[in-house]
Amino acid sequence: MPKLYAELGAWWPLLSPPDEYVEEAAFFRGVLKEKGLPPAPALLELGCGGGSNAVHLKTLFDRVTLTDLSPQMLEVSRALNPDCEHLEGDMRTLRLGRAFGVVFVHDAIDYMTTLDDLRRALETAFVHCAPGGLALLVPDHVRETFRPGTEHGGTDGDGRALRYLEWTYDPDEEDTTYTVEYAYLLREGNGPARVEHDRHLCGLFPRAEWLRLLREAGFEPEIVGDPHGRDVFVARRPARSRRVAGPPA
Repeated sequence: MPKLYAELGAWWPLLSPPDEYVEEAAFFRGVLKEKGLPPAPALLELGCGGGSNAVHLKTLFDRVTLTDLSPQMLEVSRALNPDCEHLEGDMRTLRLGRAFGVVFVHDAIDYMTTLDDLRRALETAFVHCAPGGLALLVPDHVRETFRPGTEHGGTDGDGRALRYLEWTYDPDEEDTTYTVEYAYLLREGNGPARVEHDRHLCGLFPRAEWLRLLREAGFEPEIVGDPHGRDVFVARRPARSRRVAGPPA
């Protein structure tokens, strides 16, 4: 697991504060409203991270369940979303025995680095999606949209501050992964900053593979472009299906 989601998890709000998600979350809210939410909908987020999306989306739902593989990130999210259910789990294997009106997977889906990983995550989304419900999946890149690049940012907090440099590149265009390198400068109080390096390995697949795996899972998918140039996969679980999820939540 990358350092950012483990020993550096408590620094997450300074790297990616919730107010940076306002515009993006407004787009997701618009998509969900346009596609139609069921009465008294429930939301399941797979890979919720620090909960920065949920804090803006949860008012659409009667109940919200947030899951993540990282205990440290769940702790950050609980502080931000104490009104939501939090559960530790791997999106490839999670089985709650319940179904939800909406299943949301933000950029945590990027950590599916093989087609088998991605297939298993999409099956998890399907079995937790109520008949007639929606799954919303938001990878940072598909093969057709990938561009290398750099970003930087960070903020000051209460007695601590963080700055970062992010470098995204693809060292091998023939495989199904790309690399994101982070350099963090972390400072506490008035002391000197320390430096941490963190490497993230992410999955990269063509649109056609995404659509194929979504259909094989049982979804009826479509692609919606977002203001950041990403492919957002909106997948409907048919109201009648041979596959069986849990009772609607």
